[in-house]
Amino acid sequence: MKKILIIILAIALVALSAGCSGSKETQEPDVPEETQQAENADNEEESGTNEMTLKINGEEVNVKWEDNESVRALVDLAVDGPVIVNASKYGGFEQVGGLGTTLPSNDVDTTTDPGDIVLYSSNNIVVFFGTNSWAYTRLGHIEGKTDDELRDMLGGSSVEIEIALR
Repeated sequence: MKKILIIILAIALVALSAGCSGSKETQEPDVPEETQQAENADNEEESGTNEMTLKINGEEVNVKWEDNESVRALVDLAVDGPVIVNASKYGGFEQVGGLGTTLPSNDVDTTTDPGDIVLYSSNNIVVFFGTNSWAYTRLGHIEGKTDDELRDMLGGSSVEIEIALR
């Protein structure tokens, strides 16, 4: 009886050991923040967004572009030459202009801030100098301008927006 019990325990121990040896727990290595930032910059280079410029009435502004399908499609449009959008003031807080084509979109309910650049209805570029809440696809944000500078730049009855590759 003792031999049978030892054999059963040995078989159970072997079965348990075999089951545990197949599951290796892997951990992600700790990546320094500088390396993660460099990888993010590389991803931005691959999508081409850091090569895209935006001018409003001929004045180039700094834009932090989103990394999404809509921005990549905008980059693809700009490959053939600058994308010119003649925009008009709407609602006292934004400039809106048609692209003449549709881009992929992923609209979500959004509250915008001055400087936000969004896609509306898949075929309109909107640049905000005020705030609004609606369903948009985020494209980017103008950096380095105060709210007053944005209002001065965008507050007229119309503006020309040029999106191009460097």
